[in-house]
Amino acid sequence: MLILAYDIGTTGVKTCLFDVEQEIRMIGSASCGYGLYIFPDGGAEQHADEWWDCMCSSTKQLINETGVDPAGIEGISFCSQMQGLVLVDREGIPVRHPMSYMDQRATREIDEGLHKGVKIAGMNAGKLLKSLRTTGAVSASVKDPMWKYLWVRNHEPEAFARAYKWLDVKEYLICRCTGEMVMTEDSAFSTLLLDTRDGRRAWSKELCGLFGVEMKHLPAIIRSTDQAGVLRAEQAEQLGLAAGTPVYGGGGDASLIGIGSGCVRTGDTHIYCGTSGWVSTITEKQLVDTSNMIAAAIGAQPGKYNYFAEMETAGKCLEWVRDHLALDEIGIYMEKKDVTGNQEAVYRSLYDYLSEVIASCEPGAGGVIFTPWLHGNRCPFEDANAAGMFFNISLETGKTEMIRAVVEGVCYHLRWMLECQDKKVKTAKTIRFCGGGALSEVTSQILADILDRPVEVPAQPQNVGSVGAALTAAVGAGVIEDIEKASHMIRPALVYYPGSYGSEGKAAYERNYQVFKKVYSSNKRLFAQINR
Repeated sequence: MLILAYDIGTTGVKTCLFDVEQEIRMIGSASCGYGLYIFPDGGAEQHADEWWDCMCSSTKQLINETGVDPAGIEGISFCSQMQGLVLVDREGIPVRHPMSYMDQRATREIDEGLHKGVKIAGMNAGKLLKSLRTTGAVSASVKDPMWKYLWVRNHEPEAFARAYKWLDVKEYLICRCTGEMVMTEDSAFSTLLLDTRDGRRAWSKELCGLFGVEMKHLPAIIRSTDQAGVLRAEQAEQLGLAAGTPVYGGGGDASLIGIGSGCVRTGDTHIYCGTSGWVSTITEKQLVDTSNMIAAAIGAQPGKYNYFAEMETAGKCLEWVRDHLALDEIGIYMEKKDVTGNQEAVYRSLYDYLSEVIASCEPGAGGVIFTPWLHGNRCPFEDANAAGMFFNISLETGKTEMIRAVVEGVCYHLRWMLECQDKKVKTAKTIRFCGGGALSEVTSQILADILDRPVEVPAQPQNVGSVGAALTAAVGAGVIEDIEKASHMIRPALVYYPGSYGSEGKAAYERNYQVFKKVYSSNKRLFAQINR
């Protein structure tokens, strides 16, 4: 079965074609980049037409390069960024530019909606308890989509009045392909308005009333493996595909990247390092840790949950290094060329350079510590004011130490989230590592050393979201019985064991890690003072 999978990331789409039968084989791929527009007031938006234009151009490129007959493609599926807000009218046209998961403008909305009255853990006690009982989680982050929805209602009433449905990123693209307005269960859960009690998967009328959400805006809910519709003729022509091709629900990146990396059994843990980063462990029960901002989210597998801890900027910190510490000032490339439209080229050039340079630096980066909070943070603390910093620079510090400190800082934060998960669940002894960060042998080894656990990297770790999307479509089409039985298709290509620098390296990492965890608490008030 030929399946076309779209991985809709924060800054670009990767379009992959897979042949799925007894194994999953990627036939080809093409990439295209689009904008992420950041505003001084905390806004973060994207343009829906840029998503679509990139889908069209990358699809045509892929078909041209592989020579595959579009009529032979039997399914289309999606993996995408989550917790965006795309309000569309009755024709499926956005009433305003989509708001990214990174948007943090709704500070007044979350304060008014959650931080008033008698409190537990800093949140309104009644709303907190009702949310936990109904959904198993609570909308405690200013970046959660419900607060964005209320922000539009309060600040852009004309646009809000034209809104017909509330969609997430891939749901908008499914709508554009098929005309159907639906939301997969994992995306519905990420609104934190989904009633999950006793296996229910329905919108909560009570929570909508409690928070001021109009239920008429909420679309029909489907499973990730369900067929959402078929590709319409006009859109098929724009994409260069065949009209009538089945379009499946797919899932969000937090759901499908774990599946595509082979983590499908209870207790499996994967770490992702792309633009953002996270730690996710599969559980059979809904759990929540409000003190550390971790919750078990509904994923693409029936009866299983992803106990999920997220950091806003992971690989984005390394792109910042490339642009501001390396490329601009010392010219890391033999020739400078635009690779914006090719995410794999960006990752390869960046991580090849990192591998060559920071491998020569001792563990601990000469005592320099970097905090990877370039756009605030979510877990284990929620603070839009938190920011990146280099701590403990001396006369002996050079760019090599600073660049290594960035990689180590991301890994320290991932360890912090992993240890927070260990308070509630039993995480895996061996971690599956994926995303663009896993392309670097140096980064993978540093992660293994800092976690003090073996780290496995699947083949093509940057494509695991697309693999997960292809598997959900294959299950929906009946080619594969269920997702868990497809796990044998995904095996680790590389394994990194901790202790590469011996006892001295371990001691340096441990010393820095203990300081790293204290940097935020020591500077929380200063962050608020300067970034208020």
